[in-house]
Amino acid sequence: MYGYAVRGHPIRDLGVCVLPYTRAMPTGVDRRQVLAYRWHAQQLDRAPGTAGPTDCDILDLGVQNTGPDGAAWALRLRGAAEPGPDERGRLALAWTLRGAPHLYRRGDLPAVAVATAPLSETDAGKRIFDANKPLKAAGIPALDALRTVAGLMDEIVTEPTVKGAMSSALTARVEAPYLRFCRPCDATHLYEMPFRLAALQAGLELRPGTSPPVLEKIPGWRQAAFAASGAEADPRLDVVRGYLRFYGPTAPAQVAAFLDAPVRDVTAHWPEDAVDVLVDGQPRSMLAADLDALLAPPEDDSVRLLGPFDPYLQLKDRETLVPDPDHRKSLWPTLGRPGAIARGGELVGLWRPRASGRKLTVAITPWGRLSAAVRAGVLEQAEALAEHRGVAAAGVTEEA
Repeated sequence: MYGYAVRGHPIRDLGVCVLPYTRAMPTGVDRRQVLAYRWHAQQLDRAPGTAGPTDCDILDLGVQNTGPDGAAWALRLRGAAEPGPDERGRLALAWTLRGAPHLYRRGDLPAVAVATAPLSETDAGKRIFDANKPLKAAGIPALDALRTVAGLMDEIVTEPTVKGAMSSALTARVEAPYLRFCRPCDATHLYEMPFRLAALQAGLELRPGTSPPVLEKIPGWRQAAFAASGAEADPRLDVVRGYLRFYGPTAPAQVAAFLDAPVRDVTAHWPEDAVDVLVDGQPRSMLAADLDALLAPPEDDSVRLLGPFDPYLQLKDRETLVPDPDHRKSLWPTLGRPGAIARGGELVGLWRPRASGRKLTVAITPWGRLSAAVRAGVLEQAEALAEHRGVAAAGVTEEA
């Protein structure tokens, strides 16, 4: 093996020979090592109930709370115990990355607002998608528009407010460039992404378990909206570093897709301590401190029923995780995502919940022959999921 480099400068010799190059040869790893690294980095190899409710590292990046099981099931899969009545307030839900609801430690919310803010004006324009065009035509910078929306949201929410009521109040207070006609609603209202991306900056969190969502004030919030860019983030919560930390070898384009940010901004914010690696011959980067864990990741054969939006499935190099194109298509359809059956980092099939009254059946679609050990693990996970939902387990069925 060869040494490796930080921005082209050798920092450690890992092997048996030193080559006469000014730039060290990148370390080479294979797909199996990458998956094992991700599995361990995301703590999916921890036994159930062995950690506290907030003792999951992935909370630094945020855990998307989408679907009936959402973030709570994702944390449980990573060993977190169910929070007791006096512990539930230690976690908080907010719209952040990609405008999706994510779960964080409550004490991190001010720093999360900085970490998830756009990296630049260009980045802000990209993150608000189609809302940027009319704003730009009206001479309104995207960041200024987001600050305006956040300021109005702060004024409007004097008590817990349902999303629809918030939308109506905002629509009455902003000018035409902020608004669009929505066919599904048959009404004119604020563009969706500015609405979602401004909420945390306005000091608003989402009340868990509400549908439609209810926004309420974060106690003690004293932070100005978009006062700092994501480039000023705390390293622990920095979203670019976080992607490298939890997904290992990657490229700027993949991180940019994860954030809905321009590749140029992500590249400009690339960590100085990122090192070059080759994944099955393809150039990638990762944090230097994590290289040893990539080279010799712990082996684990735990079986997990990953939810459709589990962090493990949110990566942007889907070909690495699921090489078969037909399997990728079935795991990430346009609508109605299934969950994934995973064994030690490798995905081996799909699963869907089938609820009937107060009973839950888990329907599985294997991608090959499942061993007796994997089937036993699936059954155990199905029973845990039923208990998590507060219903009776009705077993596992197999579908084509």
